[in-house]
Amino acid sequence: MSQSHSRMSPRQKMINLMYIVLTAMLALNVSSDVLDGFTQVEDGLSRTNTNVAMRNDAVFATLRSASEANPEKAGRWHERAQQIRSAAAAVNATIDSLKYAIVRKADGADGDPANIDNRENLEASSVVMLNPATRRGEHLRAEIDAYREMVSGAVADSVKRAGIESMLSTAPRRESGIDALRSWESVRFENQPVVAAVALLTKLQSDVLYAEGEALSSLLQSVDAGDVRVNSLQAFVIPESRFVMRGTPYSADIVLAAVDTTARPDITIGGTALPAGQSHYTVDTRSSGTFDYSGFLELRGADGTTARHPFTSSYTVIEPTATVSATMMNVLYAGIDNPLDIAVPGVAPTDVTATMTGGTLTRAANGWTAQPAQGADKAVITVTARTPGGQNMTVATTEFKVRRLPDPAAYISLGDERFRGDRPVPKTSLISAKGIGAAIDDGVLDIDFRVVGFETVFFDSMGNALPEVSDGAQFSRRQLDSFRRLSRGKRFYISRIRAVGPDGTERTLNPLEVIVN
Repeated sequence: MSQSHSRMSPRQKMINLMYIVLTAMLALNVSSDVLDGFTQVEDGLSRTNTNVAMRNDAVFATLRSASEANPEKAGRWHERAQQIRSAAAAVNATIDSLKYAIVRKADGADGDPANIDNRENLEASSVVMLNPATRRGEHLRAEIDAYREMVSGAVADSVKRAGIESMLSTAPRRESGIDALRSWESVRFENQPVVAAVALLTKLQSDVLYAEGEALSSLLQSVDAGDVRVNSLQAFVIPESRFVMRGTPYSADIVLAAVDTTARPDITIGGTALPAGQSHYTVDTRSSGTFDYSGFLELRGADGTTARHPFTSSYTVIEPTATVSATMMNVLYAGIDNPLDIAVPGVAPTDVTATMTGGTLTRAANGWTAQPAQGADKAVITVTARTPGGQNMTVATTEFKVRRLPDPAAYISLGDERFRGDRPVPKTSLISAKGIGAAIDDGVLDIDFRVVGFETVFFDSMGNALPEVSDGAQFSRRQLDSFRRLSRGKRFYISRIRAVGPDGTERTLNPLEVIVN
């Protein structure tokens, strides 16, 4: 039963090659001789499809016989084969209906794909397959996608599986000279002559039948996987360690295991045999550390002999713990969002929850956000994790000090520069400035405040102070006029600066000295 039935005949290979050559010639808009060639390709593909269908029938008949002889062993493979054959028949029926729809759009209600009159018609295939109202091309693509996924899952050979996925691929493509991607149905059926569209659909049926044959052959081979008969294939990931440090690689072996559910092996670990028929090993973890264990697996063969397969492994037990760290600083500031990272080693982020006293704590896109309440002097964060058994465990409680936001520093916006009086400023830059701002931007915090008012203080020739009131955060007209009267080396002060931060409190900021260059 393990004999392969998937070899493609030389005739089919030749027909596929002819199809590729004729498609390229059609792209060059060759004469009607090319249309005759497509007719010949269509006839050849139809005969090949008949032969492939007969081969698939033979493989399925063999699988059905195996199921009847040993339902427990081969029944599930026969059932999957029936599902694949039903899906292939449905796809082929859809393709046949599209052939008739295209031909009848070109030749009328009596059109027949076996005898096309208007072979060169370039509109019929586009109207049928690309009509946005019916979306028949899009529906065909979806049906092929579902069929490809079903067949790929039944083919064990990775090389053959990759070939089927490539052959039945419906991914959008980028054609030469066109930047945008085009859908699968547009590439295949837009402005195609009727005879070419029918040949394309027949070729698609050939691909569907070929994929069906590969899946049936793979299912047939699964009934008898060599010396040890199997009825289940399972994928396993065996990591070197489930816990790795950031910056070190994670390494694992990915294997495919074939098992026989009707002949379970006997497993012994550390001198103790597991209950008959069981392979799940569980051990209590009463202390932390790394623990090694070993054992062997015994399987009785068909000839009565027993084969022993030893194994070794290890596991690591860690104490319940969590890490809570402030992203911006080691304290929390009242009235603003403080980003936090909360993580529990070995536990998925979705299984970690946290609560906070003295404020609110919410989950953000890339972590958590804590906002202490006004007047609070501390905030306590409690972290809870869900264990693999489904229980919630408190793993950490961390206390943070809560501080009021420090006062910001005032500045004059000079384009992209924040001028804070550290050097003389050109009068032209000063006149073009709109007003002043305030912010905490010391490299740790980056928080803007809203200026609500300020005064400028100028001095006349007698040394008398001449205060001028701003227009909110903007310089008033009188202040700008005073700027224009300043000469080189003169100075003035910006004082009584009032600003409101994100915590809602109003601050009076330090004055700013400005020297005119």
